[in-house]
Amino acid sequence: MDTITKEAQKTNLDTFPINGTDYIEFYVGNAKQAALYYQAAFGFELIAYRGPETGYRDAVSYVLQQGKIRFVLSAALQPDHEIARHVALHGDGVKVLALWVDDARDAYAKATARGAESAFEPYEISDDDGTIVVAGIKTYGETVHTLVERKDYHGVFMPGFTACSSMRKVTPVGLKYVDHCVGNVELGGMNKWVKFYQEILGFKLLITFDDKDISTKYTALMSKVVSNGNGYIKFPINEPAQGLKKSQIEEYLDFYKSAGVQHIAVATDNIIETVDQLRNNGVDFLYVPDNYYEDVLDRVGHIDEDLEDLKRLNILIDRDEDGYLLQIFTKPVQDRPTVFYEIIQRKGARSFGKGNFKALFEAIEREQELRGTL
Repeated sequence: MDTITKEAQKTNLDTFPINGTDYIEFYVGNAKQAALYYQAAFGFELIAYRGPETGYRDAVSYVLQQGKIRFVLSAALQPDHEIARHVALHGDGVKVLALWVDDARDAYAKATARGAESAFEPYEISDDDGTIVVAGIKTYGETVHTLVERKDYHGVFMPGFTACSSMRKVTPVGLKYVDHCVGNVELGGMNKWVKFYQEILGFKLLITFDDKDISTKYTALMSKVVSNGNGYIKFPINEPAQGLKKSQIEEYLDFYKSAGVQHIAVATDNIIETVDQLRNNGVDFLYVPDNYYEDVLDRVGHIDEDLEDLKRLNILIDRDEDGYLLQIFTKPVQDRPTVFYEIIQRKGARSFGKGNFKALFEAIEREQELRGTL
């Protein structure tokens, strides 16, 4: 089943206004080294820092930015810190999906009144550049949505952070904004969390994929995509489905030790240039065999790009009624096979590459087989 409920977004009042993704925070084992990786490999600029030098004694955080994308990389300085515990259990991974709102107190009050579990109550942070209000609610696994109100703040990121810049020459690769973030949840958890986003945060169900849509000879999964009122936030939620062998979702859950963020899709206006630079920077991508390209244009029709360029870079193509999209997926970017990235360019398409699911998941299965986890 593949259902696109476009009219729901047009006719329903947005009951939980969100302006967009404010930042994504990773808890990592070594933030200094991780920050260098994202600068060197993905072309992010270092813009802010917090740590002992700025009066913050327990942990360090590096803020990186490219286009409208902000990543925060945080690491503990003591073994009994919450970040250290999180990394010991999950490995490097996403802790916070921060949502930019106009009124954090009001958003928190609405969410908790509707049944959201509080992560922390609203509080203010101030410095010479103004005041930010933040609050937190819990979502799947140990992931948190921090609600960020920054209309009265004009600093580089947040109070407590000092502005800084990359010590190395950084060349951006053309990444513009977060297109969507995918969560993996345990068997039976998908509908629970879809209901959470619908009833608490006012999201709409955008697309449903069942195990007939997302399956190979060996593995399968199910997915539902929810989107907020303005369409800027899209969260696909995946759960495993019955298959002959262990699915990618089960592998993720085995290594991450709970539900969590599986991959982050980041948009570009020129995927050929972006992926060319990423490959030159050492980013490792999943491999799709050349025979994928033999009949792909029969399926997707005319495209503006040179097919040979897409084949050389292993970029996938799909089309829906609104246009087409180009996408490619990295291998996991840390030692555990958990978090990875999707690079996506939309040429009108609003979907998620259903026509590529089989090729993509067969590519993931080849990696699972090499790891001995299929």
